Parts: sequence; C-alpha cells; structure tokens
Amino acid sequence: MQPELVTAPGLRSTLAEIRSREPVFHHPEFGTTRAEFDEMMDPSFWEIGASGRRYSRDYILDVLENRWRDPPQEHWETSDFHCAEIAADNYLLTYTLRQPDRLTRRTSIWRRTAAGWKIVFHQGTVVADA
Repeated sequence: MQPELVTAPGLRSTLAEIRSREPVFHHPEFGTTRAEFDEMMDPSFWEIGASGRRYSRDYILDVLENRWRDPPQEHWETSDFHCAEIAADNYLLTYTLRQPDRLTRRTSIWRRTAAGWKIVFHQGTVVADA
C-alpha cells in the first residue's frame, strides 16, 4: 500500500495553480507555439522521459513545435496530486497520469517568477504493474 501524500494547507492555492498546468505542455490555454513554450520553461529546463532517456530543453521545444502543428486528440486522466515547496518559490509537484496504454508517475519542478510560472524539470516513470 502506498502512503497518501498530503499537501500542506498553506500550499493548496499553489497546488491549484500548478495543477492546472499539468500534464505540462498539453494545455492550449498556456501555449501552442514554440515561443509560448519557450516562455513557459526555465532556461535550465530538462526532462527524463518515461523511457529513462534524458531530453534537453531544445529537444523538447522541437518535439512540442511538431506536436502542435497537428494537435493531439488525447484523453488523459490525472490524479493523486501533491505539492511541496523545496526552496523559496520552487515547488515539487507529483501526480499520476493514466493514458490509454500506460500508467505513469510524474514529477515536475516549478518556479514562481515575476514573469509567471516556469517549469524547471519534468520526469515520467512507468508504473510496471499497472
């Protein structure tokens, strides 16, 4: 049995703000162009995919630019959100993502800046016994 993670009461509004952005790069209201995705990302952004591969910021921007030329018609379910402040204005968000063909646990690090939310890091891990 997995322990239940509970977000501290003082972080619930932060959780709601960040949660609305996940799964990251899949909400057209936050952007669909390379320039908008670039603005959403911290300059140091990188990702570890569910495959275990590391992806650079530039690689992810290329993938996103191609993906939004013909927007995906995906239905994904998210659940089990948890938020923790890991440094001043830096937040670790974890959640579960159910896609038609797999279940993954997701982790993102978000930074609150004067220009708005910036994603710093993202990782997906496949749940083996889903």
